Amino acid sequence: MEIGVIGCGKMGTALITGAIRSGAIEASKVHGYDPYPAAADSFREATGASTVAELDSLANCDTYLLCTKPQQAAEALGALPANQSSLVISIAAGLSIDWLQKHSPSDSRIIRCMPNTPALVGEGAAAFALGQSATTADAETAKTLLGSVGIALEVPEIQLDAVTGLSGSGPAFVFMIIEALADGGVRAGLPRAQALELAAQTVRGAATMVSETGMHPGALKDQVASPGGTTIAGISALEAAGLRSALIEAVAAATRRSIELGHG
Repeated sequence: MEIGVIGCGKMGTALITGAIRSGAIEASKVHGYDPYPAAADSFREATGASTVAELDSLANCDTYLLCTKPQQAAEALGALPANQSSLVISIAAGLSIDWLQKHSPSDSRIIRCMPNTPALVGEGAAAFALGQSATTADAETAKTLLGSVGIALEVPEIQLDAVTGLSGSGPAFVFMIIEALADGGVRAGLPRAQALELAAQTVRGAATMVSETGMHPGALKDQVASPGGTTIAGISALEAAGLRSALIEAVAAATRRSIELGHG
């Protein structure tokens, strides 16, 4: 498999770096292109893969990872070779499988993905949907690439807007929670640096417990909240402030906006 990476920004670099580090692909089989030389240089230094100066120099690849901005995607896809059946894996936000198929060579097999920014530190949560012509082997390729920097789930395309609202936008919501927890620690008398370190580790540890124990978050919460104790007092304050409903509405609002962007 020869992989052409179109758009050598942070996410494309993270995915390829993770896949090479995990042994899923070889650096010698990856070739990147970016219209900005600085981005291409950074990609080459980070991954050990090669880069090309012109997009049509990727013609010998059989798999393409489309990491451009949405407004640049049509031009990039139009430059792909028309005489071969290629797999196109797109992480370009808001572009549907039908749109990607329409703008790609006719024999292309399409997979649409939604990764998130924690992929940059190997803790991504991604989902992908298969186009009509994509094969089981293509799905494994996408899962290998995305899974090398976190988890990767296959979903119907209709669910990708919800994925965008939850795991795509979710890191920003969690960053706000961490910041607020740290502010609470400062208010209670902790130095800022220590409060932030404790808040970040608390969120990391809680998330790990959910993932590794398989227990419902509510059950884990109940283990911490002893009768008449400090935790239940804090939980009562959160319920009064509407934390739960605010987070539900945040995911719903982000999902609606993803749908709007896809239609526009």
